[in-house]
Amino acid sequence: MAVLGAATITISGCSDDSTPTTPSPSGDVQGSVSANHGHVAVVRAAQLSSMTAIPVDIRGNATHPHLIELTVSQLSTISGGGRVSVVSSTDDGHSHSVTFN
Repeated sequence: MAVLGAATITISGCSDDSTPTTPSPSGDVQGSVSANHGHVAVVRAAQLSSMTAIPVDIRGNATHPHLIELTVSQLSTISGGGRVSVVSSTDDGHSHSVTFN
């Protein structure tokens, strides 16, 4: 147990990933969260044109938080319909991959 005490565990999977959506009528874009257990990743339409990197809280209905950070370049790619994948912060002993588009 002492050896595993400092281990970081990354959970990734596809059987329970959330389904990505196309931009909503409001222009918001939802991402797909790997090994999902209640997290929701949404970039609001107003955030897509940000001139600075933005943090996105993907807690959703989960019992713990995770954050992702999207750069200006990544926001531009998402806005244009391109695919962007990022890894969330490690919280509660794991992280998630989040993919937009």
